[in-house]
Amino acid sequence: MLRKDYAYLFERFFYFLDAQQEHERGLVIFDELERSQAHVLSGQMSTYFADTRSGQTRAQRIIPEPLFVHSDLTTGIQVADLVAYTISWNVRVGDMTMPKREELSELGQAVLDLRYRAIREREGFPNGFNVWSFAVIDDLRPREEVRFEAEFAARFEEALDANLRSLEQGAK
Repeated sequence: MLRKDYAYLFERFFYFLDAQQEHERGLVIFDELERSQAHVLSGQMSTYFADTRSGQTRAQRIIPEPLFVHSDLTTGIQVADLVAYTISWNVRVGDMTMPKREELSELGQAVLDLRYRAIREREGFPNGFNVWSFAVIDDLRPREEVRFEAEFAARFEEALDANLRSLEQGAK
């Protein structure tokens, strides 16, 4: 199952591409991972783009086969690594309260200035719904996994309560 951060990445990449000319497509390039991790991610992406409605829609603009490259050999990936470092240590949006490294503030502001904003039609938003290229994601697990865990915890609590009531009745 595809992690939430990747789903958000593909959503925002699609929104960016969707605002470009119709013939334009996007290519996903990742910093090289360990071979088995690359296979897992490629498989998750393949499933996402082939088997989900959102993925199928987004595959119209995003080539669903990623490339993995060595960052030390690829300038673009090195730049992306520096931007990610700056975001991690300086950029704060939404409810982010972690301290930041002030010496990176100029770079952080430059990164913020590069953010992409898509305005999407959505019920209840007559002027459109803003979707920024940055999102704060507190839990990387897919929704289905979070929902399953919550349902499991609720059933476990019910069973535990039933067992405790049974023990209490037996003790009387």
